[in-house]
Amino acid sequence: MHLGNVFSALLSFLSAYSKGGKWVLRIEDLDPERSRREYAEMLEDDLNWLGLDWDEGGSKGGDYGPYYQSQRAKIYQEAFDKLSHLIYPCFCKRADLLAASAPHSSDGRPIYSGKCRDLSSAEIKELSKLRNPAYRIKVGDATVNFTDGVYGEQSKSLYEVGGDFVVRRIDGTFAYQLAVVVDDAAMGITEVVRGNDLLDSTPSQIYLYNLLGLPVPEFYHFPLLMSAESGARLSKRDKSLDMGELRKKYSAEEILGLLGYYAGIIPENRKATLNELLEKFEWDKVPQNNIIV
Repeated sequence: MHLGNVFSALLSFLSAYSKGGKWVLRIEDLDPERSRREYAEMLEDDLNWLGLDWDEGGSKGGDYGPYYQSQRAKIYQEAFDKLSHLIYPCFCKRADLLAASAPHSSDGRPIYSGKCRDLSSAEIKELSKLRNPAYRIKVGDATVNFTDGVYGEQSKSLYEVGGDFVVRRIDGTFAYQLAVVVDDAAMGITEVVRGNDLLDSTPSQIYLYNLLGLPVPEFYHFPLLMSAESGARLSKRDKSLDMGELRKKYSAEEILGLLGYYAGIIPENRKATLNELLEKFEWDKVPQNNIIV
């Protein structure tokens, strides 16, 4: 993990335990090209080193497993079938979606034009000879309203946050949007804590919760940790800020203290224990603006 991943884990951990909840480790290994079991094992090792112990999930297991999304395809297929009346094959190429001439939202996010929404069965048959389709779900002009625990009242047009979105990829893998909705309900998740870069994903997910008749969890989107060098959010490219490097130089208490300071939980950057951060944690202390590391 890099420091931004740890920030996410810490805030999720503190929020869950501050409310007497359980903390669940779900391994979102949907992408077969980028997901290996050893990566999940490294992640667990980092969490254990920091003292961030989870109640269920990962290699620990639990009552709602499997907790590895790569093992849950049959469950996603059931949801996909329930939504089949709204799902259609899409043959558009990524380059077409990202083209300058394609519609984009104000933040540069591509908006799907609906090009493949009304293809005839004959057209689908011919296009299928050339390439495998992805599958999108129709959203129409729906607007979703929700309250975020950090950013307050939100009202989002599903068209403006991307339009009809993919629920199954070209390679047959189920998309993140569908998988997390199904899993949240199946695993009894009542609260989702994640970075504000996923704030615009929330309306699409709430749309799916509602279509499937599933309970909608509470959402808390927190500010991102940004690289002082590139100005972009932290990523795996920031090798100096991944846990492999940080663990060589700092103690767990130093890293927890730094992140507690960034989250506004403690007033200065110093060593801190998980118990201290838990005693002082309040969502009202967490800033809304992204944080330069």
